[in-house]
Amino acid sequence: MVGIICGQKGKGKTKFLLEQANEAAEKSNGSVVYLDKSSKHMFELNNKIRLINMKEYPIDSYDGVVGFISGLLSGNHDIDNVFFDNFLKVAGVEDDTSKISDFISVLDKVGGSDVKFTVCICLDKSELPDDVLDKITVAC
Repeated sequence: MVGIICGQKGKGKTKFLLEQANEAAEKSNGSVVYLDKSSKHMFELNNKIRLINMKEYPIDSYDGVVGFISGLLSGNHDIDNVFFDNFLKVAGVEDDTSKISDFISVLDKVGGSDVKFTVCICLDKSELPDDVLDKITVAC
């Protein structure tokens, strides 16, 4: 299952994502992972959450991000929530929003019914592809 938080820069998407991650950590019987482009939110996250700074890994493409997430899930079957901040920037697809639909589809397949993904995308709702609009949980 995939949920999208969307909105322009500075609209409060990350704050909302952090709150959702912390709530998930309190309720989860499994592992919660927070993927970001830096470690600056480390102290805002519950200590049960695994923060992964994606810049510490040699990932610079959409395919690299998909492979990383697939490896992450295959290496830990206890993960039940993944929060992904700054997807467009980390995956290097800021100028190619056509990859958003593909990425959401891949997350649905990889996670199945066991893993809930929440993806933060720095775009207005009107800029997202039509086939992912039903995945929007929050539009800031």
